[in-house]
Amino acid sequence: MNNTDILVIVSLLPLSALMLVLQVNPYHALVIRGILGAVAALVYAVLGAADVALTEALVGTMLSITLYAVAVRSSLVMRLGVVTEEETLLEEEMPEGFRQLLAELRTALKKYHVRLELVCYRNEEALEQALKEHDVHGTCLPSEIKDYQLITRIERLYEIFQADTTFPVSRWEEVVINKLPEPTELSLNP
Repeated sequence: MNNTDILVIVSLLPLSALMLVLQVNPYHALVIRGILGAVAALVYAVLGAADVALTEALVGTMLSITLYAVAVRSSLVMRLGVVTEEETLLEEEMPEGFRQLLAELRTALKKYHVRLELVCYRNEEALEQALKEHDVHGTCLPSEIKDYQLITRIERLYEIFQADTTFPVSRWEEVVINKLPEPTELSLNP
């Protein structure tokens, strides 16, 4: 192989690395990461380091892509807690207002490649406890203002929903502060 062929192959490394850094969609970034690993393995093989090329192909490409895919899949989920009698909710059995809310949430989250997962609880106390214990990222409860109100404990989700949905959204901290009783002044006089 002549020097220009090696130079072309080696120039693919920074190009694919730049594409990886600039990628917005995490699934596309996984594919580009695989390409980057394959190019690196090819460079090592061309330069005569067959053992390093094999290691890069197996560990640097295949194993890391698999682990990244599992991590991306599990981290791009918003768990929304709802109160319902059933274990699971069927789309056709949901009230129209709730279906509209879910459609707005999915549209808002799709821009960030996040899936929406509904988690059912039997009562509001269990739902509130799940939010406190970080089992869910947000809750959906009936509201007087509009059919439903979202409460989230994650600031970034609050900002996304505030901008992209028509339903009222609250921060978990604000709800907790509003539930606390008013502080009473201590008086030394009877």
